[in-house]
Amino acid sequence: MAKIQMTTPLVEMDGDEMTRIIWKLIKDELLTPFVDLKTEYYDLGLPYRDETRDQVTIDAANAANKYGVAVKCATITPNDARVKEYDLHEMYKSPNGTIRAIMDGTVFRAPIIVKGITPHVSNWEKPITLARHAYGDVYKNTEIKVPGAGKAELVFTGEDGKEIRKTIFDFKGPGVIQGMHNIDKSITSFARSCFNYALSVKQDLWFASKDTISKIYDADFRDIFQNVYDTEFKEKFEAAGITYFYTLIDDAVARVMKSKGGFIWACKNYDGDVMSDMMASAFGSLAMMTSVLVSPDGKYEYEAAHGTVMRHYYKHLKGEETSTNSVATIFAWSGALRKRGELDGLKDLQEFADKLEKATLDTIEAGEMTKDLALITTIENPTVLNTENFIKAIRKRLEA
Repeated sequence: MAKIQMTTPLVEMDGDEMTRIIWKLIKDELLTPFVDLKTEYYDLGLPYRDETRDQVTIDAANAANKYGVAVKCATITPNDARVKEYDLHEMYKSPNGTIRAIMDGTVFRAPIIVKGITPHVSNWEKPITLARHAYGDVYKNTEIKVPGAGKAELVFTGEDGKEIRKTIFDFKGPGVIQGMHNIDKSITSFARSCFNYALSVKQDLWFASKDTISKIYDADFRDIFQNVYDTEFKEKFEAAGITYFYTLIDDAVARVMKSKGGFIWACKNYDGDVMSDMMASAFGSLAMMTSVLVSPDGKYEYEAAHGTVMRHYYKHLKGEETSTNSVATIFAWSGALRKRGELDGLKDLQEFADKLEKATLDTIEAGEMTKDLALITTIENPTVLNTENFIKAIRKRLEA
């Protein structure tokens, strides 16, 4: 059988631990037998990131901007324990954070719906896509442990030397201070990405924050979203028959729980971080969640929404059998291949991505699945497959 041809490379970002093992299995079993895979490869595994002092992450993000489509494996964000374990030169920042900053992107996460895995919220009939702003706020904060009594101030010194000064709190004893920021440029990019994505999938868009309490910070987000909508997208939304509205984050949470799904919910950075995990768990599993980083100028980076599955990796190193769910990683590849085919006008590549996803879901719906899904499925007497055999079961259906 002739392999499906590609014209433009995908940017391929390899990762860490168990997901790195899965990455190779997916390529060997589900991709290279069918597609003449063209990629520009970057090793974002922690050892090579350390060897390059994380320059490889910057290079990979710049390549994603150059080629327009990337696919990324899960990676380690090191803490103190990881610094010691891998004997790192320093505690490197989150690779996802670095890539998001360089691509100026917004993260869109949506559950993968499959028969036999029922959402915990019974009225959810359609996927809910979570759009998470990926810059600033608590993730780029500055913190001080206050040693004792004293005055804490918020000070901004302009280039002209003029100061804006506000008292945060008069401390009578020890405490803590946190300072965080965002920039209008990034918030505007976030808004544009959300509006463009909503148009591309023809779904309503919600944006929620807490402007009743944060009357300047959150209100800036609210006002920028409204201005971008009114000046650039209002007519397009009306023509597409979709709506945009702003509400408070607590109101949004209540509405989401009562909704039937089928819309995009845009959140600030921390809200999106928390709510996307809630959404994944409520729909079934983090391993059944797509994640794509979209820049305001239409660049895409597809990834799994979960981590490197460290516990399974250590079992794998001991030669013990694992049953690790690879669905989110498979869908990262299918999403990237479909987008590459779409941008390059390669219909057969787009159709292959569709067939890969269908073969994956058909495998689960036939009762063949990894252990995590077998524990929550409504399918009777499911067959629990190990990591490799699950991927091979998908291959059989893909070949058919």
